[in-house]
Amino acid sequence: MEGSPGAVEVLSERERRFDRMRRRAGLFAAPGVFLFLILLPMPALSSPAHRLAAVMGMVMVLWITEAVPMPVSALLGVTAAVVLDVAPAKDAFSPFADPLMFLFIGSFVLARAIFLHGLDRRFAFFVLSLPWVGARPSRILLAFGGVTAFISAWISNTATTAMMFAIGMSILGFLFDAEKECGASMSRRYATGLMLMTSFAASIGGLTTPIGTPPNVIGLGFIEQLVGTRLSFFKWMILGVPVVLCLFAYLFFCLDRLCPAGVREIEGAGRMLRRERERLGAWTRGQRSALVAFLVTVALWVVPGLLALFAGEASPLYLQVSRRLPEGAAALLGASLLFLLPGDSGRRALSWEEAARIDWGVILLYGGGFALGVLSFQTGLAETVGRSLTGLLPFPGGLGLLFASTLAATILSETTSNTASANMVVPVVIAIAKASGSDPLEPALGATMGASLGFMLPVSTPCNAIVYGSGYVPLSRMIRYGVLLDLAGVAVVTVFVRLLVPFLR
Repeated sequence: MEGSPGAVEVLSERERRFDRMRRRAGLFAAPGVFLFLILLPMPALSSPAHRLAAVMGMVMVLWITEAVPMPVSALLGVTAAVVLDVAPAKDAFSPFADPLMFLFIGSFVLARAIFLHGLDRRFAFFVLSLPWVGARPSRILLAFGGVTAFISAWISNTATTAMMFAIGMSILGFLFDAEKECGASMSRRYATGLMLMTSFAASIGGLTTPIGTPPNVIGLGFIEQLVGTRLSFFKWMILGVPVVLCLFAYLFFCLDRLCPAGVREIEGAGRMLRRERERLGAWTRGQRSALVAFLVTVALWVVPGLLALFAGEASPLYLQVSRRLPEGAAALLGASLLFLLPGDSGRRALSWEEAARIDWGVILLYGGGFALGVLSFQTGLAETVGRSLTGLLPFPGGLGLLFASTLAATILSETTSNTASANMVVPVVIAIAKASGSDPLEPALGATMGASLGFMLPVSTPCNAIVYGSGYVPLSRMIRYGVLLDLAGVAVVTVFVRLLVPFLR
């Protein structure tokens, strides 16, 4: 990474100044919105719903401006709901004990072990050093993106991007050095393509599984609680895998055409990747243990779905397994193995000190956002909002709502985190669907996936900010290519949700 322009400074001075102004504005706008809504006459709402509307308006401003950390905003919102007598504390805080919270915790602990032992890095160099990849820049781009998307399906998009960013910078450094020795001229657009592949493929790959990115779990929680439909790990993948395959194929096609290397092959690239793989050495005990825990967990996640597929959802075996091994319990069982299996230097595969370093902020943000969404339905606020927004749909019917929901979540995720986007959009579109008599599952799934489709700006996702800091990604290209991927993403999600929802019930 040394020597790359802008490798340290991620955002320009103008962008940092705008970010500071946005946060300061939120400190004044949030209480202002709260006071305005609490004093505004709302005869259509009950008193608890009116007070909750003011609280949610304040929280949404805080989420968009990030005036305070978003987990704090979520906790503040639930606490304010209790203080304002929207609901008793027991009811307001009960979503923090939802089983999906434990799916978050278990999967985060597993991801921590995979990252700590370098299992993801070993897998990345294994694929990149395959003879098929060789020294062809186009194949390197394809394999690099495929590895990124696959790893991102299981661990944090940001962690995946950070790891693959370092590998990508090493690859670019070697390619440009080899260019000097061979005298071949390689286009700098290829560097842009490889960096954007790092970020975009990580965001796309997160859609593969329920644990790939927080919006997936958030959407599943709202769907189970507010729609009454439970989507298993396996059923999510029935939708997620084809969406990811189509979007990744489109991403590779675009970047391969728009960011060509200018040379067909670079001598020595294949040897370099194999050398990097050899430097990793033999498998360690910690890596083997992390792999065992991961495979056991995935098996526990997928087996109930396979039983339903082959034995039927009415079979006693499937009913027993699905009842006794929900996704959250399976994640905790797999994570617990890490504290029993051997690690390196006579230790266990994972210590509690390392496990405690998971992203608790995302977990609290999920709990707070989920609680506010449930309260909006319990007080009747969601139903009233849904009825009032039904007439604003660009075109009526279930397909129109599905498209509008996916597009709205995508646009919002460009300006705020994808987690906040899912928390704000999913319960609203469920309410709109119920008010209009449409199937709420389709727009809820569209909004859930759309929340992960923010590709345009460095501030859209941490993944974009990381690669923007390489100095190889001009802002204008990130915006242009991001718009293309946003539009394709909205179309692909809309089509597959429409086609596959009948198979998910």
